[in-house]
Amino acid sequence: MTAVVLMGGWSAERPISLKSGQAVLAALKQAGVAAEALDIDGPAAVRALADGTWERAFIALHGRGGEDGVIQGCLEAFGIPYTGSGVLGSALAMDKLRTKRSWRGAGLPTPDWVELTPETDAEAVVARLGLPLMVKPAREGSSIGMSRVERAADLEAARAAAAAYDDEVFAERWVAGEEYTVALLGERTLPAIRLETPRGFYDYAAKYSEETTRYHCPAGLSEAEEAAMGRLARAAFAALDGRGWGRVDILRDGDGTDWLVEVNTIPGMTDHSLVPMAAAAAGLDFPALARTILDGAALKGGGEGVA
Repeated sequence: MTAVVLMGGWSAERPISLKSGQAVLAALKQAGVAAEALDIDGPAAVRALADGTWERAFIALHGRGGEDGVIQGCLEAFGIPYTGSGVLGSALAMDKLRTKRSWRGAGLPTPDWVELTPETDAEAVVARLGLPLMVKPAREGSSIGMSRVERAADLEAARAAAAAYDDEVFAERWVAGEEYTVALLGERTLPAIRLETPRGFYDYAAKYSEETTRYHCPAGLSEAEEAAMGRLARAAFAALDGRGWGRVDILRDGDGTDWLVEVNTIPGMTDHSLVPMAAAAAGLDFPALARTILDGAALKGGGEGVA
């Protein structure tokens, strides 16, 4: 099998994508795949992809251009089977607002929210959502542009900071409790991981550089609780037309209610990343994980994938 690992890109998550891509490349080679890397850093790289002879593409791109359906559409047009979700699932999951609307329409639990503009009445937002609350750009990953707001007077500054990354910004009700993530790998639901950080929330630094973040796997849930959380993650993924593999982030409040936060259709694959951690707990090492994801590569637009 020949494969190309797509990495880099032009989003704010480019540095993380390069790390993920290099790790996947090494793992695939270790698993016996004839793999090459391609940095999708502009039109020339896309042309190289179109002209290449690779049998499959492993997408290790994070953020805009790589996780939002754009590169997936290119690969569909080029007839190259690829890993992960298709155009629709990628676009929906990348957009946190449309993700939440889809979940609400499907009757799935997600924290209440309010869309923000420069004219938004901060006091009205606080009256509806309470304090603290979280402010997020709609289409950004790795917690980039997100901030926790403790006072109504700070809401506009947080909105402006998020608006530097996207023209759609929203405030979300803060869920006080524990944070979990559930990785999905084909038909398998991997063990849940409970995240613990001394920072205000699981932000960019907590994800990629801080050594104070603690990861609990087993997560400390009962067998029934973990099974229920896995079913919720699977339903959340399916509601967005998720395919192949991904990760669902969940908050559990003090009453034991689980709240869906977001879906990552191309989770990180670095030494700090959560899917490799969950896979290891399930007995799957990094090369086997990468090969399993690659084996699931297919065309999602009605074309024929590879056997």
